[in-house]
Amino acid sequence: MKKIFLLPLGIAALLALNSCGGNKEEKEEPENAMEALQQFAEEAKENANKEPVDPVDFRELKALLPEKMLGMERTESSGEKSGAMGFTISNAKAEYENKDDNATIRVELMDTGGIAGVATMALAAWTMADIDKETATGYEKTTKINGHKAYEQYDNERKSGELNVMVARRFIVNVNASNVSADQMKAVISELDLDKLEDLK
Repeated sequence: MKKIFLLPLGIAALLALNSCGGNKEEKEEPENAMEALQQFAEEAKENANKEPVDPVDFRELKALLPEKMLGMERTESSGEKSGAMGFTISNAKAEYENKDDNATIRVELMDTGGIAGVATMALAAWTMADIDKETATGYEKTTKINGHKAYEQYDNERKSGELNVMVARRFIVNVNASNVSADQMKAVISELDLDKLEDLK
């Protein structure tokens, strides 16, 4: 089951009203939750008067989704640009299947360019959390993948999980996997060109 991280209503309202994604100096990824919260507050002030950045064409995101993933054939592919209240998001999705093993991997690439910065964190609040948890059947944790902040969750009994990665404080990669191992789920990221994704900004 997908875990949802919610921000307090007051913060969410501030994001909706004040967050914009103008060009700014690249900042280092925060090392922990306290650093993330500090950057959150700083960017809320910096972005208050900046103009939104139009997200990339969703077709450019679709081009980064390969025809095969871990040997699985791509069975579905879609993309769209949508917006409301002056904010626009582009996203592309693909689904891969191995019918013999009943295995499925879903990948989504999202560009939050129009609401970059702190508002991006509202869509990926795990970037401001420190999580390291194990249960009898699985685990969940925040981590780093190739220098990018990430959230990972896996259930050994169901052989399913999710992996979320933030790239350049603007792009979000969401992976949902069923009937695959935890190592296979993480291997999906290695088959995506995160450097090319980052270059799209």
